[in-house]
Amino acid sequence: MTETKTAGPYPPRTYPLDHLVLPTASLDVARARLVSLGFVVAPTGIHPFGTENCCVFLEDGTYLEPLAVGNEQAVAKAIADSNVFLARDRAYRDKRGNEGFSALVLGTGDADADHVRYVEAGLSAGDMLSFSRAFTDPAGKSDTASFKLAFASGTGATDAFLFACERINTPKVDRTALQIHPNGATGIIEVVAVSNEPSEQRRLISIATRSPATGQGSSTAFDLPNATLTLLDPVAFETRFGIRAGAPSELRFAAIVFSVRFADTVAKLLAASSVEHDIRGDDIVVRPASGQGAAFVFQEKA
Repeated sequence: MTETKTAGPYPPRTYPLDHLVLPTASLDVARARLVSLGFVVAPTGIHPFGTENCCVFLEDGTYLEPLAVGNEQAVAKAIADSNVFLARDRAYRDKRGNEGFSALVLGTGDADADHVRYVEAGLSAGDMLSFSRAFTDPAGKSDTASFKLAFASGTGATDAFLFACERINTPKVDRTALQIHPNGATGIIEVVAVSNEPSEQRRLISIATRSPATGQGSSTAFDLPNATLTLLDPVAFETRFGIRAGAPSELRFAAIVFSVRFADTVAKLLAASSVEHDIRGDDIVVRPASGQGAAFVFQEKA
């Protein structure tokens, strides 16, 4: 079996968090909401198959990908042509609406090998996808980003999926200005998922991330090189964040925990933007809203 070649300074057996996909009905709404939360938002990116995004890039190399449908006809054609990324996005929107958090993306150096692993484990969500798109930095410099994706999902699950992303070509543009945020966010510490049957999702997540599960019962953690993926049952989720978990789900990504330089800076910024938030211990919790498909949690880290 081919040994997976993970790019970057990461252990070869555990994959790093690459980015998070957050469906939204409108990039304009998503952009306005994210700016009100203190993030700098990149210019709109156009996919060749009808979707578009406005990403938030962080210093730790991870990013958020708010995703909207820009060309419905192109999306429908791509789904008919077995584009798994769009088919999963459509299934998510049909089930949970146009605002949410549908996918966790892992960095890999060999998406072909990952696809083979997923197929052999009975967890493949469908065919691989390769594509390229233009990328433009705030100064107007453009380059082409190219990707190869391999998809994993639990049987019959529509609320969440994971995929491995191999960067075939990384844009040679300066993202520094896009990574300095007024709220002081520097990275993603943790991604939190909710499941009514957490034990049933351990195998899927462990195989996708190549990380063993730790903990049991209401809380399970998967340690990635640059973040933690935590799986909670609905009661544990509500207890921790003060937010109801919502409709029962096999697996749903529900919260993102960001590291920030100063919690006071975040609190003052949110108050100035009239964004409702709760202080829960060391966490500043902002509930999901239009354009913000998950709970955003800010933690001060030195």
